[in-house]
Amino acid sequence: MEEWLRMLASTTALGLELIVVVTVLIGAAETSLRIVLHFARAQKVPWSRRETWIGFARWILLALEFALGADIIRTAIAPTWDDIGKLAAIAAIRTGLGFFLERDIEEIRGPFALPGRDESST
Repeated sequence: MEEWLRMLASTTALGLELIVVVTVLIGAAETSLRIVLHFARAQKVPWSRRETWIGFARWILLALEFALGADIIRTAIAPTWDDIGKLAAIAAIRTGLGFFLERDIEEIRGPFALPGRDESST
C-alpha cells in the first residue's frame, strides 16, 4: 500500500511540476509577445513596462504555488528529517519570493486597482 501511495504521490508531483513549466512558458510567451507587439506597432502607443512586469510576475507567483504543492506532495509519504529540512528550506525560499513579489505587485498597482488595467494610461 505504501509503495502504491509513493507512486501516486510521485506521479501527482510530476504532474504539478509539468504545470509549473507550462505556467512559466505561458507567462514568458505572453510577456515576450507584449514586448514584440509594442515595438512592431507603427503608431506610438504608450507602453507600460510596469504593466508588462506585473503580468509576468502573476504567472511566476502562480508557478511558485504549484511548485510548492509538488514539493509538499513529494515529502508527504514517510519523510525523513532530512526531507523535512529540505522542504522547510524550499518552502521558506518560495514563500519569501512569493510574498515579496506579491507585495511589489500591490505596491505598484495600488490596493484598489482593477486587474489588467494600467493606471498610468487613465
